[in-house]
Amino acid sequence: MTERKPPGVDFESWVDKQIRDAAARGEFERLPGAGEPLPPDVESTYDELWWVKRKMAREGFSVLPPALALRKEAEDALPAALAAPSERIVRKIIGEVNDKIRAMMFRPPPGPPLGKKPYDVEDVVRQWRERRAARGPGGSPGPGSHV
Repeated sequence: MTERKPPGVDFESWVDKQIRDAAARGEFERLPGAGEPLPPDVESTYDELWWVKRKMAREGFSVLPPALALRKEAEDALPAALAAPSERIVRKIIGEVNDKIRAMMFRPPPGPPLGKKPYDVEDVVRQWRERRAARGPGGSPGPGSHV
């Protein structure tokens, strides 16, 4: 809308005319969300970052508080270490996550507590060796194994 309101014309009637003209031209047809109910967050209080949150939801992106992000990383590290191809990689994966856990234990960030303690590297390596031995030669699970 690039037209300026003519002098002497009531603002409300001028806007109404602009809307009627646009509707007559079909400019309101096939708009995204047409005929759908308003999203539930429309009625909530105003949030300056509403567009960031909506974009993140649309892109499937989320940001966790540091403690929760590290908790997730630690929980993912254990199965990754147990599936690692070598003992050196097991020690590397567990060592890196343990360093992060220790750092957070001594400098707790804001948010919920971590609720994790460092893994026992030797225990994880022992589990890794047991799983590897259960697979048998060639690295595939042996008969009757549930690994």
